[in-house]
Amino acid sequence: MDALIKSGSLMDGASGAAVDILILEGKISKLGPRLSAPSSKIPVIDAKGLLVLPGLIDMHCHLRDPGDPEEETIASGTRSAALGGFTSVACMANTHPPIDSPAMVKYVVSKAQKEARVNVLPIGAVTRELKGEALCEMGRMLLEGAVAFSDDGRPILNAEIMRRALEYARQFGVPIISHAEDLDLSADGQMNESRLSTILGLKGIPAQAEEAMVARDLSLAREFGSVHIAHVSTAGSVRLIRRAKEEGVKVTCETCPQYFTLTEEEVEGYNTLAKVNPPLRGEADVAEVVRGLKDGTIDVIATDHAPHREEKKNVEFGRAATGMVGFETALGLVISELVDCGVLPLKRAIEKMTVNPARILNLNKGALKPGLDGDLTIINPKEDYEVDINKFASRSKNSPYHGWKLKGKVVHTIVGGRIMVKDGKLTA
Repeated sequence: MDALIKSGSLMDGASGAAVDILILEGKISKLGPRLSAPSSKIPVIDAKGLLVLPGLIDMHCHLRDPGDPEEETIASGTRSAALGGFTSVACMANTHPPIDSPAMVKYVVSKAQKEARVNVLPIGAVTRELKGEALCEMGRMLLEGAVAFSDDGRPILNAEIMRRALEYARQFGVPIISHAEDLDLSADGQMNESRLSTILGLKGIPAQAEEAMVARDLSLAREFGSVHIAHVSTAGSVRLIRRAKEEGVKVTCETCPQYFTLTEEEVEGYNTLAKVNPPLRGEADVAEVVRGLKDGTIDVIATDHAPHREEKKNVEFGRAATGMVGFETALGLVISELVDCGVLPLKRAIEKMTVNPARILNLNKGALKPGLDGDLTIINPKEDYEVDINKFASRSKNSPYHGWKLKGKVVHTIVGGRIMVKDGKLTA
């Protein structure tokens, strides 16, 4: 619960001078030069030459617990998250059974207290059994530890149910996270609808499958509450959200590294590692997502960490599961593909993985200030490394980034004053 970080450079430090950070009883106690620990038993980390960030927050991931321990568990998933520099992860409700009751939220919280390496924040289902028909007991789920609500993996097709969800969530000041997909337009689709999908003989998913639902949810949010749009992938969605924000609609949104680093071309050869939902899009979509990150339209970079065991991916493309793991590559992709390329300064890029998700989820995190939780990520932003999926701590290895050369290595991860990763390795 206690730790002293010596001589690190703060991400937002104007002078670049070395600063010490003292964490006591899980909270940031002091920041300043030449601090000393009140006890010789408090562990000390030498962060000279390293960059100290607020602990990274992933507001969209899948831990597969309960239901699919062969793909991931809370223990394995949070080990992977810690190695990726994340100190808090918000797990989606589409488990087996789903997290759609106070008892299921309590189960996740209890399991995480025993097994997790990082803070686990359950996102409760909006509707019972994710069927989109009847609202869950949101108030009681919040009392048990839920931080938001989503039927992620399935859209809420009934607009009246979505309206009621927005109105109900507004009473508690928490977001409804929308999986924007018109299932009639995307039905049986395998990849982005394009010339390439025709060449490969794979049924396409048009951009309108996402954009139609984004437009609907923005219209509802204009009158009935606030909405957070998950995994934005198309140029049209970015433009719709940008316009809505200009008009004062209460909307936030996220994208994921795959939507600003990969295009549909990754599917060539029927590469199932590139099969995700929403699908990888075209170059124009990627360019608009990048523009949305740059101009602030897109608030958050999340991972949508979606582990699948090999037998679910090493099959025909049409039968393969959708999703990829993302904890251990996200920060490197952000630094390599956004910061080093001049799209975003490091401070603004990190805000999309710390300050903004903390604000949206109402967390006492996301900054380096006395009184906030002692969650820190310490990195070497200039260190190069090669992605090796065989070294992932996740139980699943379904990532298309194997062999990529990235920059920005996580050196230490500290959660509530506890050192979870030291010198790039998990602690005992």
